[in-house]
Amino acid sequence: METLKKTSLLLIIITFFALKGFAQVSVSFYNSSLSKIGVAYNFNDKIWTELRVYSNTVLEDFTPELVVCYNVINKEKYNMYAGVGGVLNYFNGIVLPVGIQFSPFEKLSNFSLHIECQPTYEIEGDLVLQSAWGLRFMFNK
Repeated sequence: METLKKTSLLLIIITFFALKGFAQVSVSFYNSSLSKIGVAYNFNDKIWTELRVYSNTVLEDFTPELVVCYNVINKEKYNMYAGVGGVLNYFNGIVLPVGIQFSPFEKLSNFSLHIECQPTYEIEGDLVLQSAWGLRFMFNK
């Protein structure tokens, strides 16, 4: 329960700064068998970090995931990224997200779609391959 309080507080603080215009922050949704929601912070055009929470697990299995990503290709309409991070609880291990994010609508440049493949190396030695598609909205773009 303490982890839930800390994560909720962090999400509230990040969202507050995003709405006040102090940061390049986005919110995202990943649709897969284990859906996730996330709040990301872009340090610059190349490096960003995202706190993701698995949305379809019970409270006892509350599963946060933190990733740092690098935009390998960064174009006006799309970017390709790769990253590294960690996940705790439902999975315990290292995650390596690789994805494409694209903005198909010219008038909605803050809105983008993404597809991601994420190998997850669990501490117990198992390899889990996750994939997802989703939506992202960036504040102050």
